[in-house]
Amino acid sequence: MPRLVLLRHGESAWNRENLFTGWVDVDLSPAGELEARRAGELLASADDLDLDVVHTSVLTRAVRTADIALAAAGRSYLPVQRHWRLNERHYGSLQGLNKKETAERHGKEQVDLWRRSYDVPPPPMSPDDPNHPAHDPRYALVPRSALPGSECLADVVRRMLPYWEDAIAPELLAGRTVIVVAHGNSLRALVKHLEQISDDAIAGLDIPTGIPRLYELDRELNVRRACYLGDPEEAAAAAEAVRRQAG
Repeated sequence: MPRLVLLRHGESAWNRENLFTGWVDVDLSPAGELEARRAGELLASADDLDLDVVHTSVLTRAVRTADIALAAAGRSYLPVQRHWRLNERHYGSLQGLNKKETAERHGKEQVDLWRRSYDVPPPPMSPDDPNHPAHDPRYALVPRSALPGSECLADVVRRMLPYWEDAIAPELLAGRTVIVVAHGNSLRALVKHLEQISDDAIAGLDIPTGIPRLYELDRELNVRRACYLGDPEEAAAAAEAVRRQAG
């Protein structure tokens, strides 16, 4: 039975300040490091969960969450693959802005549309902006036309699915247990695909930081069972905290 674990990175420094982060490369906060360690402990205590391979984005907060969690789980030796297609959603010109202040300035309805709608992206970042990913050396081998200046969730689904199909799904079909350590929106995109969530319903999904979600799949990679490891009430409370970020 293929098994897949999804883990959203621990709280970042900008999560703590309630800022739109997107592709900005910020580190974990001290609380995020503790969340990552706790995630590793949950992985270690799960019955019959023997991880084989790790996938992360190329952003530091996901990379460090994976490193800390694997160390806590006694699995630092696992092979790791990193790819930009697992990056967080690019929030365009909202990146670096406070979520609550942005809602006060533009109205909560508009900010909710940018944050939660499936197909409405935030205002784009100019390609000439020095913070555009085209100017970041980690994306030097990515075609410039593939690098976003802003994304809605539908865009994330489109750029994430090829990596799922080409890199992750084959390992699951080969019988490996895979953990993906990524971000709120790249994981929402993957959960949408796995659980066949509609475009409208996906707006209501919030993924808590630092709590592994385990999937048991059939031989065609359909979901047979899914649950968060640890206390379900803790996971629900953490997801609600994510939902309240825009005020």
